[in-house]
Amino acid sequence: MSEKIEFEIISPDETIIKAEADQVILPAFEGLMTILKNHISLVTFLRPGIIVATIDNKNKNFYVEDGTVEFSENNLLILSSTAKDVNNIKTEEAQKMIANAKQAISKNDIKDKDKYILSYKIDTLQEITQ
Repeated sequence: MSEKIEFEIISPDETIIKAEADQVILPAFEGLMTILKNHISLVTFLRPGIIVATIDNKNKNFYVEDGTVEFSENNLLILSSTAKDVNNIKTEEAQKMIANAKQAISKNDIKDKDKYILSYKIDTLQEITQ
């Protein structure tokens, strides 16, 4: 019997990935969440971070800024307008995104929720560029 889950990330333009995964680690607002076979059903939201999918004993990483997650009956569906394979993010692109986020976070009228999200975005992008 397979210990895998069906895993899919969909953006408005395309299906980013559709595969069977051993596990998927998600950056949810509640914290990092690992989804394995037979995990309890859930619906949650993503914060900026890295989705780590273990597929055929190899980790595949996806940068995400936001999105919704639904897991039910061993099917994990992620809908996000910002999901990208980490290998497809150029250093210059990430550095520009970091600069824009730092500029936005330095504004005086920024809300705490936006600061929280932007700080995760900056940390994640800096991790990618290292």
